[in-house]
Amino acid sequence: MKTRAAVCRAFGQPLTIEEIELADPGQGEIRVKIKACAICHSDIFFWEGAWGGALPAVFGHEAAGIVEAVGPGVTRVKVGDPVVATLIRSCGFCPSCSGGAPVFCEEVFPLDRESPIRALNGESIVHGMRIGAFAEHVVVHHSQVEAIPAHMPLDVASLIACGVLTGLGAVVNTAQVGAGMSVVVIGCGGVGLNSVQGARLAGASPIIAIDVAESKLKAAKAFGATHTINAKSEDVAARVAEYTHDRKADFVFVTVGVAGAAEQAIGLMRRNGATVLVGMPPSGVRATFDPGWIAADGQRILGSKMGSARLPIDVPKIVELYVAGRLKLDELITARFPFDDINAAIASSRSGAALRNVLVF
Repeated sequence: MKTRAAVCRAFGQPLTIEEIELADPGQGEIRVKIKACAICHSDIFFWEGAWGGALPAVFGHEAAGIVEAVGPGVTRVKVGDPVVATLIRSCGFCPSCSGGAPVFCEEVFPLDRESPIRALNGESIVHGMRIGAFAEHVVVHHSQVEAIPAHMPLDVASLIACGVLTGLGAVVNTAQVGAGMSVVVIGCGGVGLNSVQGARLAGASPIIAIDVAESKLKAAKAFGATHTINAKSEDVAARVAEYTHDRKADFVFVTVGVAGAAEQAIGLMRRNGATVLVGMPPSGVRATFDPGWIAADGQRILGSKMGSARLPIDVPKIVELYVAGRLKLDELITARFPFDDINAAIASSRSGAALRNVLVF
């Protein structure tokens, strides 16, 4: 079918809204009519070429919409279902999936072998981040979506697909933070604020948020931080020591892809503590630390991909928390943009002015 998408043809250059050909859903696949897609900094990194990759491409991976068609063998969802659509594609049977880690699925899918997106001249277009949701329609594997209640606003639901799953999941799934544990969150963007929320829901105390923007530190307070530190004007290590009674933090979450943030985090975790790397910096960024001290102090460095999410478990829980008023989602949206204004939405997000900008269709 023909639909429209925002195509990246040169890294860092404006996206062009083009009519494209989208393949029909095959075995186990579905077509989703996108209603909203939030702009994540990972999309911006890809658009800038920070991780390389082939062009032309359609990016966008934080989406929600309505199932419009299903391919053979699909039983999890049906036409008309509202869904959250993610980049997590899983078979359910490989060792990783069977072990409860679908984000590390080892299967190679037909959609991995051949993109469902083509230009009208037949040119193949990269299915960016396995979804390509800067588009009016997408074709994805059925494992990439989770149905949500009809009363859930789709612009708000789009945030769940990455920012909420990643930030919240890093705390409750990857780190399994417990009540009374001390938490530091470095970076108070969309992912970081959800780590703050996750720490609050877990009963952590204190919850210390670090950023260089006062507006984001103010937001962190609203999302559950007990203390905030402006890294530009304050001595971060001294403040963390003060707020933790000189013990440092049980867990430090690095939610930004900024050089030096991981090294700073390691210096803020206590003996037997852990640093959790959540944000992904551009390729080639390096961090230096003394492994002897890590070993001697029994410390851990953990990676957290997509919050170790399991869609059928985590998405319903998040929706339930939101409906109950225990999880802030509306407050994450800085602005809504029509699809044709995607370049303005990206520029706003790139500047750091927005928590999350959302494209609405």
